[in-house]
Amino acid sequence: MSSDLDEWQFDVPTSGSKRLPPDPRYVQALSSQGYAFEVAIADLVDNSIDAGARDVVIHFLRDGDQLVSLLVVDDGYGMNDDALDVAMTVGGRRDYQASALGMFGTGLKAASLSHAESVTVVSKTKRTRATGRRLIAAGFQSDFQCGIVPGDYCQSLIDRYYDKPITWQGTVVRWDGVKDFPKHGGGGQTDRYLTKVINKLGLHLGLHLHRFLARDDFNITIAVEDVRTRAVYLNFGVEALDPFGYPVSGKAGYPREYTAPIEGIGGVKISGHIWPPKSNLDEYRAVGGVQDRQGFYFYRNDRLVQAGGWNGYRQADAHLALARIAVDLPPALGDVFRLTVKKSGVETSPLFPAALERAVDHQGESFKSYIDDADQVYREARKRAGTSRRPAILPGKGLVPEVRRTFEEELPGIPGEEPVSLLWGRLPTDQFFGIDREERAIILNQHYRGALLGGRRGGLNDAPTVKSLIYLLLHQVFEKDYSGSREKDNLQLWQSILLSAARSELDRLDRADQQ
Repeated sequence: MSSDLDEWQFDVPTSGSKRLPPDPRYVQALSSQGYAFEVAIADLVDNSIDAGARDVVIHFLRDGDQLVSLLVVDDGYGMNDDALDVAMTVGGRRDYQASALGMFGTGLKAASLSHAESVTVVSKTKRTRATGRRLIAAGFQSDFQCGIVPGDYCQSLIDRYYDKPITWQGTVVRWDGVKDFPKHGGGGQTDRYLTKVINKLGLHLGLHLHRFLARDDFNITIAVEDVRTRAVYLNFGVEALDPFGYPVSGKAGYPREYTAPIEGIGGVKISGHIWPPKSNLDEYRAVGGVQDRQGFYFYRNDRLVQAGGWNGYRQADAHLALARIAVDLPPALGDVFRLTVKKSGVETSPLFPAALERAVDHQGESFKSYIDDADQVYREARKRAGTSRRPAILPGKGLVPEVRRTFEEELPGIPGEEPVSLLWGRLPTDQFFGIDREERAIILNQHYRGALLGGRRGGLNDAPTVKSLIYLLLHQVFEKDYSGSREKDNLQLWQSILLSAARSELDRLDRADQQ
């Protein structure tokens, strides 16, 4: 005897509906998306571009040594009350144009609340008065309440940025209680923070928005101002950093345009580039290390959303260090391409690497031939330069990432070998360094750490110059099973000289403290 349950039902039936509002903890999850600082700011600038802004100012405000607020100001179309309510609603839906950079309706809230205790948005259109809303992370997470900012304050904030860049319309996004700001700004801490974060922010914006910055009618300015004196400490324009901005191609005939056929989407256009060997341009080196900067550079509406990576097509390879492929995503992404909410990467389905196997240029040359050419250019350049260096164990923890990347570029790594750490530790005062083969670590004597750092506080990746030199002296110790008499004599020689130098530094620091 059969029943209805014996037959598979392709559609699941329902008998009604029930409204289930989101738990307030959803906002906490939203603000814990792991936005890097520069990624969060770029998301706000995307909103400015969508609003038709020609000038965007990223303004760090300080009160003496203390950083107090960060603002992103633009001269875009602005928002009225209704539009601002939608913008401040979690998942607020608005009609995105096909050319818009926004997609999900979460960027403003997620980017802001992941880095600030509160976010205030003040905006004005040509036809409406200045209006504002404020979200406080703690309160918003419990009851979804949004503060209404008084009109007089809104207008005063708009007036503060009159002609810099706001004229008749524009928007100000203000962050307060920024989590990354130094808690105590004395001793030059704030200046060091600003130097580091602004340089990183400028590089990120210059890279990911380089197509916009290359236009004559769009500018991004980063500025630092004292709120009491109105003195401007820094004011510079972000420069476009084109990852394909080489002067001469690494191989004649490139770049080449290929078409990758994908069912349901059509032909996706990809452009294969080969960088010239041994380039020192920022446009080449700004994107991670050798393994990171090769591969696909995905653009959506002229905005770079992924810089490097092979997306399942193949593994990274040092011999493909010069290979970069520009991919302009089609308007309809289908199920093949999926952007991350932070717009910092693209996930691709297996259809994409499969399509690359069939991709050809207008002459019928395969995309694989491009990969082979990029590999060959790199190998021939290494031969001409006579740089067939012996593979080595590369440095790891304890050395700043940018120096590690340089080692990766200059030295071929020994496959399968774990990196060597460079760490501070307790050693007898008659040793400058120690070698821990079992833990694969070079230990520097922390007794001399303060002297080598000039009395400054250190961190995991401090003293990069000293650590790099120590690594160059000692890495071969880990590449052999034992040390012969010559190696042992060299170790003793280096130990004695470095110990003498460290003691001299310590004496100099002691004399300075006594004066």
